[in-house]
Amino acid sequence: MQIRDLPYADPGVPDVRSGTRFLIWLGRQQLAGQVKSMLWGLLHHLGIAGLPLGTGIAVQAVVDRDGGRLAVAGVLLVVMGAAIAVGDVMLHRTAVTNWITASARVQQLLSRKTAELGALLTRRVAAGEVVAVSTGDVEKIGWFVEALSRFVAGAVVLVIICVGLFVYEPSLGVVVAVGIPFLALSVLPLLPRATRRADVQREKAGKATELASDTVAGLRVLRGIGGEELFLGRYRAASQEVRRAAVRSARMWALISATQVVLPGILLIVVVAYGARLALDGRITVGELVTVYSTVALTLYPLRNFEEIAMAFSFSRPSAKRAARVLALTRTSTTTDATDAGGEDRTAHGDLYDPLTGLLAPAGRFTAVVCGDPDVAGRLADRLGGHPAEPGADHTSVLLGGVPLDELPLGAARTAVLVQDKDPVLLSGTLHELLDVPRSGEVLPAQALAAARCEDVLDALAQASVDSDGDPMRTRITERGRSLSGGQRQRLALARSLMADPEVLVLDEPTSAVDAHTEARVAAGISELREARTTVVLASSPLLLDRADRVVLVDEGQAVAVGTHRELLAREPRYRAVVTRETDEELDTAGPRLGEIEALEGESA
Repeated sequence: MQIRDLPYADPGVPDVRSGTRFLIWLGRQQLAGQVKSMLWGLLHHLGIAGLPLGTGIAVQAVVDRDGGRLAVAGVLLVVMGAAIAVGDVMLHRTAVTNWITASARVQQLLSRKTAELGALLTRRVAAGEVVAVSTGDVEKIGWFVEALSRFVAGAVVLVIICVGLFVYEPSLGVVVAVGIPFLALSVLPLLPRATRRADVQREKAGKATELASDTVAGLRVLRGIGGEELFLGRYRAASQEVRRAAVRSARMWALISATQVVLPGILLIVVVAYGARLALDGRITVGELVTVYSTVALTLYPLRNFEEIAMAFSFSRPSAKRAARVLALTRTSTTTDATDAGGEDRTAHGDLYDPLTGLLAPAGRFTAVVCGDPDVAGRLADRLGGHPAEPGADHTSVLLGGVPLDELPLGAARTAVLVQDKDPVLLSGTLHELLDVPRSGEVLPAQALAAARCEDVLDALAQASVDSDGDPMRTRITERGRSLSGGQRQRLALARSLMADPEVLVLDEPTSAVDAHTEARVAAGISELREARTTVVLASSPLLLDRADRVVLVDEGQAVAVGTHRELLAREPRYRAVVTRETDEELDTAGPRLGEIEALEGESA
């Protein structure tokens, strides 16, 4: 896989049983790139390992005054230099390619999972952790994938060096063959503590990122209540904890680095002392001593790969664990394949029915749902859209035309039922880009904007236009629409949902941020544009409820009453309590009055 070929057509199905298994799976997906990088690494390290041989031959040729051997040594050094240069360039190129392609694969997997879960992702995982996984964790995972091929190449070269020295000069080769494995494994006792400290640092960094994300998202509210300094103080304290944890972690890695310098130095002293005695006794030549000394000195380079892979694994394993935890989330506990048993795509049309609450939304009609608890309404909206329930909750699927939404392919389910929650998000970009969503083509942008009553929004965007000739469709909207008021953002999000023109549109409090006059006009716009289309609105506003063909009251998780808005006001006290906000005493007195009014209306009729 080359960088120019990104993104992947299919990033694959990851093994998310653990962080280590996820890393192994990722390494298998990058196998071709890893082999290529390892081969170039072998060329590079073997070129370095060959330099002492050429140097030793050259020194001995000078001692023996042998011009022919000196020329051979020169040619050997040139060849080794070329191998080092080519190997180093290509090793860096292929290793970085492995890093980028592995990171891109993880990013695509996370993006796919985010699209699958939708708004429920941040209910399962904190927003700050999602940001940390998709940025810092992805980089650390890519680092391990990149370092793995260099480590394998370095390990193979160390084996070759030990065997070669044993054959070249057995007396010193035995010392080196015993010493190098000891050096390579010397950091293992320090790794558990270093890993624990790295985990603590990463956990504290994740909490600090989450706190910063929450603070930035709520900065406007915090300024309104004068609480920004309080939260900034909390972030400062959290960042100091991260700093202290990072220093503790760095101390361990500094100790590991020192070990990788001190122990090879001791081995080098032993080899020189023993080799000098052998040379004085005439058992080895000066050239052989120089060769062995230079080889041992240059083993520091491949030994560094052991330290790097230890660090990379220690940092990437918890990162892979967090990524695997996010990727392991599912839409429901009974998610099925994108096709049915016959291998054909399934679709569904008809009434929307929730067996858990008994809520029925007939096809082609405008149904309003009244819940006393906004949180219950939000969870019900998610259920109606086929989004996964909370962990431990009942996973009974909502039916569309008698077909469980869980059994539909994800794309088909999202096309059939669109849910707009009470806090929709506007991405940065122009209004034209905001409304450029998958749609049926039956609803034009002008119709959707008119139904959502966005005339004042278009005027504001036209006035804010700098380089778009006053065209509101080309005016740039800032991130999350922060340049607009809450009501304007809500209506633009509603227009986007109306543009999609799904078979079933579920709206959770679509007019909570607008005034009563605008709300009445928006309710009329929704009713007119969605005529003969299935629409479900979860709201308690009389202006919206009065426009609905039928209203369903959900109390304590069950649909307990069905009728029109006026019918339920007249006969259902629980409905009046939610819609009119009446107290128990007012309800007791309101009942007889309504009965008298109905009697008088009957007599006049």
